[in-house]
Amino acid sequence: MKRNYGTGSKIILTVLCFTISFLLAQFSIAQDTAPKPKPKMGFNPFQMDSRAKELTYHFKDTDEDMKYCLFVSSKVSKDKKAPLIVSLHGMGAGPSIMVTKQAVDLAEEGGYILVSPMGYNEVGWYGMPFSIPKGKVPPKKAPSDDNAASKPKPKFNFNSPPNLRELSEKDVMNVLDMVRKEYNVDENRIYLMGHSMGGAGTLYLGVKYSSIWAAIAPIAPAAFGIEPDSLEKIKDMPVIFVHGSTDEVVPVDISRRWVEKAKELNMTYEFNEMEGITHGPVITAALPSVYEFFGKHSRSK
Repeated sequence: MKRNYGTGSKIILTVLCFTISFLLAQFSIAQDTAPKPKPKMGFNPFQMDSRAKELTYHFKDTDEDMKYCLFVSSKVSKDKKAPLIVSLHGMGAGPSIMVTKQAVDLAEEGGYILVSPMGYNEVGWYGMPFSIPKGKVPPKKAPSDDNAASKPKPKFNFNSPPNLRELSEKDVMNVLDMVRKEYNVDENRIYLMGHSMGGAGTLYLGVKYSSIWAAIAPIAPAAFGIEPDSLEKIKDMPVIFVHGSTDEVVPVDISRRWVEKAKELNMTYEFNEMEGITHGPVITAALPSVYEFFGKHSRSK
């Protein structure tokens, strides 16, 4: 049975997905075409680092293999508890985008285990409810039958499976459980971060499973389905918000609203509004401040 999300939801999800994909592609192209000495090999800032691994496990709920990406610092050992970061990708991407060279370098330096789940697929939203801000999406006339055939079909099917968000959330928690069982994880230093859709998922899962996380880091969070009031449930948890000032996909005002609530609640928080940074580049630009923030906080015993 297919789920009917409604015309408005399909429009905003499709637009957001293809906008992000386009911008990431343009950013990569700009990096390649800018005047600079030619390196021996091409460099893509969003490419998975060779030190990370793409792995799979069997997802019993749907009887299929689910992939995730994992990096374990060389400083991690069986006789010493290690900090763990769960990193959630944005819409239209995959887990590999969260284990880039910069992310792996920082994880190696800090002695972290870094894991990035799929979240079931590229548009799962990690269990977060999704709602459209009123007046944000103008109505669009449906294409005629003659024009419909010539238009490219969307890459992602937003109507399937019907319990997509439930599966997306469960996939994240499955991967977290696996890593905690396999490695000697410091239960007081488990962190959650994510970009865009993953930033929204960070806020949602950060609140829902608040007893797990030592701190969270929503980066350019596409938090259209949840309100800043939810911070009241995690007012004792450290949070760092990061957003590019010129984000053309997710308005920086979204993070500003959450920051105002954090300030009102007298939370331990930081806000890194990065001047001149847009939606795609903030994925890597945010990492130094996020890792520095995580390094300063652990969960109370």
